[in-house]
Amino acid sequence: MDVVLMFEGDRQHIFRLLRGVKNRFGSTSELALFQMEGEGLVAVEDPSRALLAERPQNVPGSAVAMCVEGSRPLLVEVQALLVRAFGPPRRVVSGMDPHRVALILAVMERHLGIRVSEYDAFFKLTGGVSLDDPALDLGILAAATSSVTGIGVPPEWAVAGEVGLTGEIRRVARLGERLAEAQSLGFRKALIPGRVSEIQPGLTVVSESTAADAMARLGLYQRE
Repeated sequence: MDVVLMFEGDRQHIFRLLRGVKNRFGSTSELALFQMEGEGLVAVEDPSRALLAERPQNVPGSAVAMCVEGSRPLLVEVQALLVRAFGPPRRVVSGMDPHRVALILAVMERHLGIRVSEYDAFFKLTGGVSLDDPALDLGILAAATSSVTGIGVPPEWAVAGEVGLTGEIRRVARLGERLAEAQSLGFRKALIPGRVSEIQPGLTVVSESTAADAMARLGLYQRE
């Protein structure tokens, strides 16, 4: 068998994903995005722009994460809604690994002092896409913190980073490609972990090493 292809997508969304999960002669986990039109499926030439076309700005609970799927850099909107629970708290996740989301919620409670155990938490990736990139961690954290505080993530920011259990932010692979994609879409600031070595004209790249510092940089959290 040379390749395994999976066709994904919610029938209620206009986007469909063609995912290659195995390729004997090349890379794996390739992704192509298609849009359902009247005449059938049409390839989306600029998936990031299409997925962010309806992104709300200055609204709490929304953050843009710089991801990579296969060989394609992809910017996606992470949405979160945390509301007071009346009974056992619920966790509903769409388009992401629920275990990754649970980890981020635990980090929020332990290292940001936010009592997420008192909240129902709902998370989704918009557009009906499904991804499992460690760089989503920082987007999940930003969207969730924004929802709790009621402060929107400034629209010029895009983020990427893996969140560790001790509250640290770790680097992810292919940061240069992620930043180039953000710059091409008009983002003016990018938040990443570790040492800043990637330079993109017109894009201010900021580095933070902890979850608390990252949220403070976005204006979502006040350090004690």
